[in-house]
Amino acid sequence: MPRPTTPLTPLHLRTFFLRHFSPTPTPTPTPYPPHLPKPLLSLSKPLFLSPPKNPFSLSSLKPFSTSPPIQENPLSHSLSAELTKEFSSSESSISLPQRLDLSYSHIELTPALILSTLNLSPNAGRSILGFLKWVLSRSNFDVTDEVVSYFVDYFGRRKDFKAVNEVLESSRGVVGDKTLGACVDRLVRAGRPTQVVSFFDTMEKDYGFVRNLDSLKLVVGKLCEHGFASYAEKLVKSLANEFFPDECVCDLLVKGWCVDKKLDEAKRLVGEMNRGGFEIGAVAYNAMLDCVCKLCREKDPFRLQSEAENVLVEMDVAGVPRNVETFNVLISNLCKIRKTEDAMSLFQRMGEWGCNPNEITFLVLIKSLYQAARIGEGDEMIDRMKSAGFGNALDKKAYYEFLTILCGIERIDHSMSVFAKMKEDGCKPGTKTYDLLINKLCAHGKSEKANALFKEAGGNGILAIPPSSYKVDPRFAKKPAVTKKEKKRETLPEKMARKRSTLKKIRLSFVKKPKKTSTRAY
Repeated sequence: MPRPTTPLTPLHLRTFFLRHFSPTPTPTPTPYPPHLPKPLLSLSKPLFLSPPKNPFSLSSLKPFSTSPPIQENPLSHSLSAELTKEFSSSESSISLPQRLDLSYSHIELTPALILSTLNLSPNAGRSILGFLKWVLSRSNFDVTDEVVSYFVDYFGRRKDFKAVNEVLESSRGVVGDKTLGACVDRLVRAGRPTQVVSFFDTMEKDYGFVRNLDSLKLVVGKLCEHGFASYAEKLVKSLANEFFPDECVCDLLVKGWCVDKKLDEAKRLVGEMNRGGFEIGAVAYNAMLDCVCKLCREKDPFRLQSEAENVLVEMDVAGVPRNVETFNVLISNLCKIRKTEDAMSLFQRMGEWGCNPNEITFLVLIKSLYQAARIGEGDEMIDRMKSAGFGNALDKKAYYEFLTILCGIERIDHSMSVFAKMKEDGCKPGTKTYDLLINKLCAHGKSEKANALFKEAGGNGILAIPPSSYKVDPRFAKKPAVTKKEKKRETLPEKMARKRSTLKKIRLSFVKKPKKTSTRAY
């Protein structure tokens, strides 16, 4: 008897398609060059002592770069395969830089090729250090600050800060602002503010970074962005004699306390700034306004407008003019509590303060209008956004968010028209967009449109999940038509039999029923 087979899930189907239909080019061997790669410098006292918690976790399978995607080069697939091979098996006695010299000495390295290779090798691990060795040994390629930041970002995402030490030591004299930003960003994201402070104290001596007011602003900004305002304030106060803070640093500190939703600390710092002779700018007031709105949304949404008005009055008294960011904060918070009409009226009044909306204002309002099922106004806002000169902000990500909202409120027909508009604007839809629309079309029982969309995705080289994997939603399934039975005319014998039965029931109803007597047991 054959075993019953269970249907494959969409994740299994995508893995199957990628495994069987993705081409992997093989490297072409070339003669061995006479020069050998330079070895990496070893560390005697590494700064980052904490090893990665789990380098083989699922988070390491994500692409490490947060920059816009770069078109993949077939050569990067080959390099990635070589790096993964080195990571998976250590049978070869030849080191990775030597193997790369044997096979890839003829290629021309570029920053885009290196970034694409790192994006395709999320599970290569410490083999990337060998790849860095080989990159540094190439005489026809100058390693820049941007290239080093790619490697720092890669190991920082894996929380392998010992490897980050080796990268920084091997690239001494090349590192700059981009590498510093990547290093501080990854340390802060990993939840290590103490190491960020100690890193800033010793980075000039250990790694050759420039230690000035601009680098201090970068470190303070990263700490405050992720809610570590207390560490940032201690760092600024401890270095006040060396780098005297300016208004920008103070605004960043106020913003950091507001990110952490500690409004009292932010007001305390504002008082210290006023006593110290600093002028509070629009950045600090906008951060306080956003913090007040968030706290009101959590505790009492009905007080949001009144509390926000108090902050706006303080801005007017201090002589700080409102800017577009002020209106973006108010509009976005009003939209989040579903007060779209108030947000639209505020949008119409922006010109009274001499402010013009930017792309963030339009995107927030479009999504809020779609969420409120005001589809016609949402389409008009898209056209208005294009006419205002912000059509470039309507990228693939923005359209995907619009489609997600429309599919969430079950407006599948209009989502298909927005999808057509997306392609007209030159945005190429990806796998997520096709999967979302195919899923909703199948749920609504529109299998023909789903099959056409699946064929379109295949023609564009995108491996979408086939429509047969989805099921029809019972809410939209076609219900079978119920045929009412026609009442036949009763014949005379049937009518007489029914009357006799009725009369018999009536006679029996007058018969006295015997009482139930219970016998007593002795």
